Amino acid sequence: MKKNIYAPMLAMTLTGAMLIAGCGGSPSVDKPTEKAAEKPATSSTPAANAKPVKLDIIETGTGLPTPDQDIIKQELDKALHTEINLTVYASPDDYKNQLNVRMASANFPDLFAVDRVQLKQLSDQGLLLDLTPYLDKLKPAKDFIGEASFKQGMLNGKTLAIAKAPTASKTSFWIRKDWLDKLNLKVPTTPEEMLEVAKAFTEKDPDGNGKKDTFGITGAKLNAFNTFFGAYGVGLMDGSQVPAIYVKDNKVVNSLYAPGMKDALASIKNMVAAGVVDPELMATSQTQAMQKAIKGQAGIFYTAWSDMTTAQNVEQMKAINPNVNWVQIDALQGPGGKFTASWDIGNPAGLYALPKSLEKSPDKLQKVFDLLNYVSSKDGSKLVQYGVKGKHFNLEGEKVVPTDLMAKEGAYFWLYQFTGRPEMEYLSVKFAPQIKLIDFANKQPRLQAVNGFIDFPSGYNAADANRYVEEEFSKFIYGKRPLTEYDSFLKTLEGSMNYKAFLEASEKKVKELGYVK
Repeated sequence: MKKNIYAPMLAMTLTGAMLIAGCGGSPSVDKPTEKAAEKPATSSTPAANAKPVKLDIIETGTGLPTPDQDIIKQELDKALHTEINLTVYASPDDYKNQLNVRMASANFPDLFAVDRVQLKQLSDQGLLLDLTPYLDKLKPAKDFIGEASFKQGMLNGKTLAIAKAPTASKTSFWIRKDWLDKLNLKVPTTPEEMLEVAKAFTEKDPDGNGKKDTFGITGAKLNAFNTFFGAYGVGLMDGSQVPAIYVKDNKVVNSLYAPGMKDALASIKNMVAAGVVDPELMATSQTQAMQKAIKGQAGIFYTAWSDMTTAQNVEQMKAINPNVNWVQIDALQGPGGKFTASWDIGNPAGLYALPKSLEKSPDKLQKVFDLLNYVSSKDGSKLVQYGVKGKHFNLEGEKVVPTDLMAKEGAYFWLYQFTGRPEMEYLSVKFAPQIKLIDFANKQPRLQAVNGFIDFPSGYNAADANRYVEEEFSKFIYGKRPLTEYDSFLKTLEGSMNYKAFLEASEKKVKELGYVK
């Protein structure tokens, strides 16, 4: 972990980075390897006149070209002696409906994307293939994905889905370095220093327009305070208001019950009371917060590197102030440690399941295994990441050098990354100008949460419980409910929201996975 106080100045001449499909993940999760053979491992060599095996695959996504223009499909079919029919749905709701219809009518795809809820539902219906007996046939894919991430596809002790390899974390805190310089301030390193900087950004006219029209901090609801929670050793899930569950000292810890939570809320309450926080914070989305940052209304913002380097955003910021200079800053150091946010090592970048019906078609089942293993191999992984060697990229030793055609034709390649990709290697190729920003965000310290592994028990409504937590936290930090009532808040959550059942399920699952001995 580098200890620099802030990252190098964001050059506003950077080429805008497009948003990356499927980014997230955790920097400390096991990294994918490339132990698979360079050629697809098949159970037998097909006869010269044998027909290609048809594979029907469905998932969400956009930009898939027609088969005659789909170079990745063509190369996979040639390598595996298959005829892949990939269908993608832009809307997650449309995909969910289509999957439900197909599974209910026994028109099973051979490989299909699922989320954790769908995985449990389809498993309960007995429609999924238990991959546990076949793990020896999937060793190349499993080695590529990594042991910890592979666990994300487990349910009730069985491997029921293939989880993608972990992605890189994109988010960190950003601050207006040009405002710091104008006001002769240093980059804050503690919650107390952050409060002082936020006050100056609010009260001392950092943009020099003679108006009191700026404030210190903006963001999307409570995620605006991620590093404050982290400084007290607790957290909410990155991108949501859900309390993090993690393991500490060989015990399962729910952030709501951690000693530092009330102290974190008290610290945030002081920020709000000081008038340095976006007054619309609890009604602000990430997109709206980004617009406030672009317009120069706030000087501290928790967001992704891709948001800060997207060409459109950069152009808008420069149009308002040519000297704007946002830089990344380290997590704040506090009494509970130093964590930028919580990150869910149980939440996969993607899950792919197979239907139980494939047991009756061993040749087709083997072809699905061949496909998963091949896109996990050295050559296959490069194909689905970068395209065709000599056309979309060239190699200088082991270094991938993109051609202009990669940017032109490669926007959809990720749809074939069924087992994921070596994330930092991929980003260093696709987003070379931004790699220092990417590396900084990925190396930020994060609480390693395990929420994604936990299946909700019967009688527990997660949406209602999470909404209640958000509402009451808002009351605490805005002074509408005293923190002396925090224990009462927990009792209501345990009783009316059946949170005790969730706590018990959490502990049981985490122990089952071996994270607690």
